[in-house]
Amino acid sequence: MVCHGYPLIGRLYELHEKICSLDSLNPCKDVDTLFTQLVLTCMPPTHNHIDVTTLCKKAQQMRSDLIRLGGEAEGLLESHFATILGSFDRPIEKLEIFPYYGNYLKLAQLEFTLLTQHCTHVPNKVAFVGSGPLPLSSIVLALNHLTTTSFHNYDMDPLANSKAARLISSDPDLSKRVLFHTCDVLKVTEELKEYDVVFLAALVGMDKEEKARAIEHLGRYMKSGAILMVRSAHGARVFLYPVVDVQSDLGGFEVLSVFHPKDEVINSVIVAR
Repeated sequence: MVCHGYPLIGRLYELHEKICSLDSLNPCKDVDTLFTQLVLTCMPPTHNHIDVTTLCKKAQQMRSDLIRLGGEAEGLLESHFATILGSFDRPIEKLEIFPYYGNYLKLAQLEFTLLTQHCTHVPNKVAFVGSGPLPLSSIVLALNHLTTTSFHNYDMDPLANSKAARLISSDPDLSKRVLFHTCDVLKVTEELKEYDVVFLAALVGMDKEEKARAIEHLGRYMKSGAILMVRSAHGARVFLYPVVDVQSDLGGFEVLSVFHPKDEVINSVIVAR
């Protein structure tokens, strides 16, 4: 097993240790600084040659920890800004206060471009699985790209959905088209046949088994010909988000395209039918 051949791994161990020593992952200067350093460390395309399967067990565990800690910190950050945005009369006009709003604009543009290459008609209904308290992907797509489409957002956390619904409640168009469902998508069956496109958020299924279970369930109940948009990771970015293996994790789907960004958009995007 190869570990020490990558200088990057040593840097990631340092950051892992510092993040684990934090008293809390709530947004604050120390938390923001460490996670920014982590993202910047993993971003350069020069790290794209890293094969996570060749890493030693200790490095594999460190990677799992970083994904879990990053997911927790991301959730707390989104919840924090959803609360702030929810205090405005028209939250939709203040979205740019979220520090990563620009990334969501770029990711939405990327996903819309990939979708239009494989979907010949404007989707009528779209599902977003794992939408969270700040469902910027759905909102940006609904505002800028799919302006007549209905978005059904699924999240298991009622508080997240309550905060998310507040963001669009004052907008007469979005409040009709962007809807929220509090449930585990593994319990959603026949309703999945209603969607032309299903987006699977990067942090739904934090480990390989959970992710595979979610994809297998979607494959069983989505309607024939529907498009699945899956977020994954590539290169050193696999230390930030779980990986979806196009060879082994998408049984029941035909993989149509895979895109690995090289800019500040972190997630790879897989399009499957």
